[in-house]
Amino acid sequence: MHEVIKDMAQRLAEVTGVRGVMLGGSRARGEHRPESDWDLGVYYRGPLDLAALGALAGPDVEVAGPGGWGPWVNGGAWLRVDGVAVDWILRDLDRVERVWQECREGRYEVGVQPGHPLGFWSPCYPGEVALGQVLADPTGELTALRTTASSYPEPLREALLAGAWEAEFLAAGAAKGAARGDALYVSLCLSKAFGILVQALYAADRRWCLNEKGALASAERLPSAPAGFGDRVRTLLGAQGTTPESLTATVAEARTLIEETRAGLAS
Repeated sequence: MHEVIKDMAQRLAEVTGVRGVMLGGSRARGEHRPESDWDLGVYYRGPLDLAALGALAGPDVEVAGPGGWGPWVNGGAWLRVDGVAVDWILRDLDRVERVWQECREGRYEVGVQPGHPLGFWSPCYPGEVALGQVLADPTGELTALRTTASSYPEPLREALLAGAWEAEFLAAGAAKGAARGDALYVSLCLSKAFGILVQALYAADRRWCLNEKGALASAERLPSAPAGFGDRVRTLLGAQGTTPESLTATVAEARTLIEETRAGLAS
């Protein structure tokens, strides 16, 4: 299957506008299971020949052009090859390089993106390059970018650690919602608060966090995580309660965990 993927990457790189292809996701990191998807980042500049991509994908596959899947996950296609899922994910190389420069300057943003319930964190772009495997790179641009992105920028680390203040702000809002018995609002506030802490824990260890999936399981093993971090988060989110009393108790425990985590990050 790997040879099939490598051949596909070479053919993708021949499409007008495509500058290179990277293998991403769990297969690039060696964390995959037999049934895991093959994620191919298709990096392009300027106009992209969507007709050529469609011809390569096949008659039964719809190729979504830039913006077709939302503002951050630009577009792509879902294929089946020998019964295995293969995902093409478009990436605007100009934008990726711009985001990388912002990260090096300690700036990031969190955008709304379908499929990302905690938002799309812009450092994901350079993180994908840093953790991916170059499959096709005719111009050498992806290899060069991967070399620079392999070093986690200290300004970005500092910015993400500083941004952890929002977790306490969200917990304060959750306390007000709990008093009203507003279970949805409490759940949203705590989920985002814990997501922010996970991002900060990754940054503290100079690790790229690419998305929410599996992030908690990795974050709880990082050195800055307080004892029982993962289990405590799972318990709080899994049994927050429905009454003002039970919700208030959950928020109180969450605030304690948030305070412990931030204290550990500051030490």
